[in-house]
Amino acid sequence: MKKIISISIFIGFYLIFGTVKAQELKSPNGNLTLKFYLQGNGVPTYSLTYKGKDVIKPSKLGLELKDNSDSHTDFNDFSIKGNTDSQKEDKVSLLDGFQLTNSNTSSFDETWQPVWGEVKEIRNHYNELAVTLNQQSTDRHILIRFRLFDDGLGFRYEFPEQKNLIYFVIKEERTQFAMAGDHKAFWIPGDYDTQEYDYTTSKLSEIRGLMSKAITPNSSQTPFSPTGVQTALMMKTNDGLYINLHEAALINYACMHLNLDDKNMVFESWLTPDAQGNKGYMQAPCNTPWRTVIVSDDARDVLASHITLNLNEPCKIEDTSWIKPVKYVGVWWEMITGKSTWAYTDDVYSVQLGVTDYSKTKPNGKHGANTAHVKEYIDFAAEHGFDAVLVEGWNVGWEDWFGKSKDYVFDFVTPYPDFDVKGLHDYAKSKGIKLMMHHETSASVRNYERHMDQAYKFMVDNGYNSVKSGYVGDIIPRGEYHYGQWMVNHYQYALEKAADYKIMVNAHEAVRPTGVCRTYPNLIGNESARGTEYQAFGGSKPNHVTILPFTRLIGGPMDYTPGIFQMDVSKINPDNHSHVNSTLANQLALYVTMYSPLQMAADLIENYKQHLDAFQFIKDVAIDWDESKILEAEPGEYITIARKAKGSNDWFIGSVCDENGRTSTITFDYLDPAKTYIATIYSDAKDAHYKTNPQAYTIRKVVISNKSKLSQFCAPAGGYAISIVEVSKNDIKGLKKL
Repeated sequence: MKKIISISIFIGFYLIFGTVKAQELKSPNGNLTLKFYLQGNGVPTYSLTYKGKDVIKPSKLGLELKDNSDSHTDFNDFSIKGNTDSQKEDKVSLLDGFQLTNSNTSSFDETWQPVWGEVKEIRNHYNELAVTLNQQSTDRHILIRFRLFDDGLGFRYEFPEQKNLIYFVIKEERTQFAMAGDHKAFWIPGDYDTQEYDYTTSKLSEIRGLMSKAITPNSSQTPFSPTGVQTALMMKTNDGLYINLHEAALINYACMHLNLDDKNMVFESWLTPDAQGNKGYMQAPCNTPWRTVIVSDDARDVLASHITLNLNEPCKIEDTSWIKPVKYVGVWWEMITGKSTWAYTDDVYSVQLGVTDYSKTKPNGKHGANTAHVKEYIDFAAEHGFDAVLVEGWNVGWEDWFGKSKDYVFDFVTPYPDFDVKGLHDYAKSKGIKLMMHHETSASVRNYERHMDQAYKFMVDNGYNSVKSGYVGDIIPRGEYHYGQWMVNHYQYALEKAADYKIMVNAHEAVRPTGVCRTYPNLIGNESARGTEYQAFGGSKPNHVTILPFTRLIGGPMDYTPGIFQMDVSKINPDNHSHVNSTLANQLALYVTMYSPLQMAADLIENYKQHLDAFQFIKDVAIDWDESKILEAEPGEYITIARKAKGSNDWFIGSVCDENGRTSTITFDYLDPAKTYIATIYSDAKDAHYKTNPQAYTIRKVVISNKSKLSQFCAPAGGYAISIVEVSKNDIKGLKKL
């Protein structure tokens, strides 16, 4: 690992904007140019260009504070309502009236190794501009730090320790992102409680007219604006630039949305409020998360960007030997489709923990988490080389868990009568399999925190080293939102507490990730988007998986739960007429295109047994990587990625496309030129179609080298998956060359 740091007082380039000088910073390769200046009334302003093209036109920076936010405010005053006199609030806000008192530039270049990831090493190389501003009327200071990478920009607000700004309440952050045109965008509605929406593709100017159709039902949702959207927001300009807006290192701060002024094409930050409507409680010294802009004229660069991780702090866990990628199966899809239930009985109308006696109830006969059934999954996992088995619905309380605004809902340690905790632990251990814990909080966060130590200790005592947590429903304490500062702090608390017990976390319904997994790599996955489960709730758009890597996955890996082989859900549950909008080959490809160190083979055991030849790819595919090559990419249309397995010469390729289908053309020039390989290609059959013939696939083996080329048919919502293994010349007899 090498690190080069140089710091100098900024004396660089000066341009004139009115009467105020602008400062300029270039990326290491010179393609990106940042300009910062103060408008005539002291308003911090920045702009960004890429190869001379506008990415962010001049945009204002600053924060609007509540009028009780002064040096005398303490935390006991946070509930006080702000004065409605907007002029008084302006006087205390950090929006204008600034003078530039200092500016420094520096360069930074290091290479670091993630605990797990898409590549073995990540280069963190940027040029930095840090400007210190003084608000003359209040004698308060802020610092705005810009980091310019070859593939984009990160910037944040910092509040040094000072006598005139100690405790303050954010009314709204006023960071702007002024677009240079009416770009094509891939967006989901801005919402304080959910990201589980299908993506809409439209011009920015069309968002307002399409918003009502884009907002589909969810167990907890709070949309806030007809032009509000969520990050990571992916866009494409008419002149071929790809732009992604997001944030990094979301710690002790509210999640940022973007609200569009569709007359001027200007996005402005919109933070998630708390129950009182406040957007953030701050105590200097402190800082905001980074606001990020990834940009390139090649869509592949967006997928390959590591800006989000690089803007997070290095790993804080000293011993990471217990953090390992996980490939798992589970008792889950059968409940999602309605074949089985989480609940043990239908006889109980009201559950009170410690009072309800399940031994006196009649089992409903559909409870999935029973000992015999879980043993079947353990056997299957052991036979096919998986690491773990997830079991949902094992603990008491599922009969009336949802929608009751119930505080004391689960205790996370008491099993149903038909779930033998110790016996299953011993059985799984004898087979070399771990059980994966499930903690559904029912969004009763106070209840989860009251039981957390006991629940994590129970996991350690019974051999569980990973947990899937859930936050379905409206948050308790009532009035808080899933993405507010209070909940962001809870997710972080749960993650750090889990690390104390050497437990890995996969949080569902939590705030979307922002690269915190670099600092706490026991965060091995999140849901935080519309996952495979929605295919059993009526279906997702066929191009959904061609958008997620450009949006949700920019912040970190997703527990998408791929691997569905039976697309007709009625074959599992006759009362459920949903259809999985994908071909089987597409499902295989997701293990490569939807990067995650946590990968589930989500379908039922019996469906895999009917297609063991195709299931072989799921068994073989790696989940940790030394190299990743983005071969083809166009958001909303197609993605093709090649990855080299960690510590191995084996490569795996995945390709997915939208409902139009296509022919993918790739080369293998990244392979060792001195070696020969066998490629096993799992592809759509010629008559495959996600609607009418989704299970039509072919498997063929061919000999390839680094000079080989492939032209491969992809059916509508289809794709292909390839495993590549190095072989000797004696192993290729009878096989055709590609």
